[in-house]
Amino acid sequence: MTAAFMDLVDVTIVNIAIPSIQKDAGASVSQIQWITAGYALAFAAGLITGGRLGDIHGRKRLFLIGIGGFTIASALCGFAANPEMLVASRILQGGMAALMVPQVLSIVHATFPAHERGKVFGLFGAIVGLGAVSGPLLGALLTEWNLFGLEWRPIFLINLPVGVAGLILGRRFITESKAPKALKLDLVGVALVILGLLMLLYPLTRGRELDWPLWGYVSMAGAFGVFGALVAYEKRKAARDGSPLIELSLFKVKSFAAGIAVQTVFGVGLGIFFLVWTLYMQTGLGWSPLKAGLTGVPFSIAVSTAAGLSVQKLVPRFGRKVLQAGALLMGTGVLLYIWESEHYGLGIASWQMALPLVVMGVGMGLIVAPLTDAVLSDVPREHSGSASGLINTVQQMGNALGLGLVSVVYFGEIGDGLLPAQVGPAFVDAFSHALGWVAAVMGVIFLLMFALPKRPAQHVEGDEASLAEAEAEAEAEAEAEVKKPELVG
Repeated sequence: MTAAFMDLVDVTIVNIAIPSIQKDAGASVSQIQWITAGYALAFAAGLITGGRLGDIHGRKRLFLIGIGGFTIASALCGFAANPEMLVASRILQGGMAALMVPQVLSIVHATFPAHERGKVFGLFGAIVGLGAVSGPLLGALLTEWNLFGLEWRPIFLINLPVGVAGLILGRRFITESKAPKALKLDLVGVALVILGLLMLLYPLTRGRELDWPLWGYVSMAGAFGVFGALVAYEKRKAARDGSPLIELSLFKVKSFAAGIAVQTVFGVGLGIFFLVWTLYMQTGLGWSPLKAGLTGVPFSIAVSTAAGLSVQKLVPRFGRKVLQAGALLMGTGVLLYIWESEHYGLGIASWQMALPLVVMGVGMGLIVAPLTDAVLSDVPREHSGSASGLINTVQQMGNALGLGLVSVVYFGEIGDGLLPAQVGPAFVDAFSHALGWVAAVMGVIFLLMFALPKRPAQHVEGDEASLAEAEAEAEAEAEAEVKKPELVG
């Protein structure tokens, strides 16, 4: 949970400091996108591999390597001498997060019996909310305080004590777990995943700056060919030695396939919203980082509260309808925000934003915590690492895609060479346009959710069948542990 918190804070803390980094480090629009998208891309590209490595070499071991590397990369970000070094350090940070984060869900999945996982995912949802609350506020305060004249740098350096604490706690309290049968790392699969993602996302991020060259369109089209080759190769790999990078059999589980689609599209919406929202408040409206950070507090509290309630109280009673209500609420909040930004223009106040942000926050909270549980509900335990890696991968891939689309849906609406008096109105108009896309994404998510299971089985708390199944699982695992030395001998 410490690692999950650190990763979530790192994503949200950077968003609020983006305008300060742009001003202090002299970063271009493309570099600003890469500071966020580079992290998301490295995270997405490495997550499946990170999950599989945990299955092979031990989830605790990979978790500790990941958290240690993440802490070192945070130090490099904090001491970056120029925008190029910051982008490179953020990519390294994303790669280390890819080793660390999939182990979180895998360890939960492998450690707790089915009837207890609902409570753990409820806690996970609360941590997501706490990270969302802490990140913008911490980012705003650390940027505003300008500690030791370091400007934005403390937003990265604050990870150092948290990372060290995570290492100490992880070594002491996490129990090692691996996949029950020996697996091999699929290096060809890793290469194809990274190549496909780069071919899709690099042209999207750089396209507007380079005036949309032909090679960009060719690269994006070619990415789908690479993903097709990946699927074909993974099928052959599974038939040959049973250890593919992506366990394609997981997609035969309806809840998993549907949840993966929802996670991807949800990631696109969040990727667009959070970057655009920060730029709108600080560059468009001219607010300080602290004012922008405080404006987001109602949103974060709403996410945290709704996430805890959804898993503990609402999903056991109403099932899938809770997630669909979340999508509708988020869409309603976005439409309300569009109306307010257009109605009040540059004169909009923080308190006027509270209502749409609370509505959006409640909607997001109803989705984030139970969605993970719904996606993993029917996944076999031996594939928990691969499955959790895929869940995080597609959300981060969606996030990176959304960040790439900011060039199109936001900066594409802002003309070049604006006079100072034109900047504010241009950013407000572009904000409304970008949020129209986010509202459309929420509509797509609502429709996709019809494919999710109506009611995940393990939410029936105290159910005798669930308890019996959990006990049988525990007994089987205990027997396997006893037999291991004989098999090795």
